[in-house]
Formats: sequence, C-alpha cells, structure tokens
Amino acid sequence: MRLSVESVIGVLERTPSSLRGLLKDLPEELARGDEGEDSWSPFDIVGHLVQGERTDWIPRVRLILEHGESREFTPFDRFAHFEASRGKSLEDLLAEFESLRSENLAVLTAMDLQPSDFQRRGRHPDLGVVTLGQLLGAWTVHDLGHIAQIARVMAKQFGDKVGPWRAYLPVLDPRSAS
Repeated sequence: MRLSVESVIGVLERTPSSLRGLLKDLPEELARGDEGEDSWSPFDIVGHLVQGERTDWIPRVRLILEHGESREFTPFDRFAHFEASRGKSLEDLLAEFESLRSENLAVLTAMDLQPSDFQRRGRHPDLGVVTLGQLLGAWTVHDLGHIAQIARVMAKQFGDKVGPWRAYLPVLDPRSAS
C-alpha cells in the first residue's frame, strides 16, 4: 500500500466511532478492567489517545513542516493521561477524543500535504531523524494498536468464563495463535 493523506485519514477518522461502538455505556468493571499490574484499562487507553491528540501528532507535523530537523520534538509523556483523566467519565473522554480528532483531521486536511512532503524530516528525541510519512504512518498504526489493545483487555475480563473454548480464542493467549 502506498501511504497517502487519504489512507491515513481513512483510518484516523474511523477511530472515534470504533471506540464509541466498543465502549459506549460499557459497564464500569469492563471500562476500568485491565490485565494486571502496570497495564491499562479501556478508560486509560482512551485517556492516552486524548493526550496524544492534544500534545503529540499535529504539533509534531507542524514542527516538521516549520522547522525540519532543526528543532527536536517535545518528548511525549505517555503517562500524563492518568492525571489529565482524573475525575472524568469514559463518556467525557470519548467526547473529548471525538472533538479533538475532528479538529486535528481538519488541520491535517487544510495542510494540503503532497506526496513529496512525506519525505520531510524531523527529529524525535529518542528515535532520531524521522520523516513526516513515518509520523503519519505511526499515528495510524498507533490508533489501530490501541483499538486492538482495548479489544484484548476486554476479552481478558471474560477469560476465565470461556472454558474449553480458550484453545480457540487466541486473543486470550496470543502465543497460542497460529
């Protein structure tokens, strides 16, 4: 597949409705259930996605377009969502994510990026030189990874309820997947 703004937006614009479909009116024990110590619940994951919309993706796109490699990206605090989400409901986070994502996709569309722009380079604080195309690809895969993570975390809440079907449900133990 050739990377394009259309293919990136085609995935990114679907994430809010995918999350809403999975999580709207979800019982609290599923919304806050996780996989154990140092793991995230669906609530935490949506909070993390909100934080990324606020401080990561579009600010980095702008930095590449305006400064190239001369200014390093501001490090992304992968855990800032814990404090930022405090006191909010899952519905609050879903609504905030939908709004921010809509705004960010409007900004991305207005940039009128051309295929040649995908080779423009920026500087990541840990990864070094990256291209705009890589950043857009990572944003897309980041969304898909967290959708898969939410599905996996939710499935694991039912893991001890499936009996012998467990052998046919690799989401519960990915190492057993063929």
